[in-house]
Amino acid sequence: MKRNPLIIYLHGFNSSPLSFKARQLGQFLDKINCAHCYRVPALAIAPALAIKKIQKLILKHLNQCDITLIGSSLGGYYATYLSEEYDLKAVHINPAIFPATLLEDCLGTNANFHTSELHQLTHRHLEQLKNIETGSISKPEKHLVFLQTGDDTLDYRDAMNKFCHCNVQVEQGGTHGFENFERIIPRIMTFSGMAAYADRPIK
Repeated sequence: MKRNPLIIYLHGFNSSPLSFKARQLGQFLDKINCAHCYRVPALAIAPALAIKKIQKLILKHLNQCDITLIGSSLGGYYATYLSEEYDLKAVHINPAIFPATLLEDCLGTNANFHTSELHQLTHRHLEQLKNIETGSISKPEKHLVFLQTGDDTLDYRDAMNKFCHCNVQVEQGGTHGFENFERIIPRIMTFSGMAAYADRPIK
């Protein structure tokens, strides 16, 4: 029996389901009548809680769907861990590789970019991030990585080293948010199996 594809988008630190890329991808899927195959969970600032929520979503659909995770920044770090844990495909967009170090400067009160909700980032949260750090990628063919060298938040070379045996696409310039994200959506659709499932061809 053919399994339906399901895309789970994992947003980054201080972001939300209102992320521009998350909404852009949702709009694209809606146009090809695949909105029902898309989930964007709101992730807590506490990594342990965020992972638990994603795991619950994965387990709900794991036996019925072919799941692809899409992670941006910190979401890419989560996608790496969960892909290894559940043997899933994962797309990484300017993914964080060492978020516990990166977020040290953000300890204390932070405001969500979209909702303005305040939350506290603590040393305990950084320890939770270290607890889910992965080693080498066990199945490189299950990972598709998009990087832009103009990322002023992360060093794209860290991701190149982490995913050195995977399909890594590097674009010159750009930003941490990944400029012109819409251009790579068709490639994500093909990788996830959504292109073959859609009601109309994806060019």
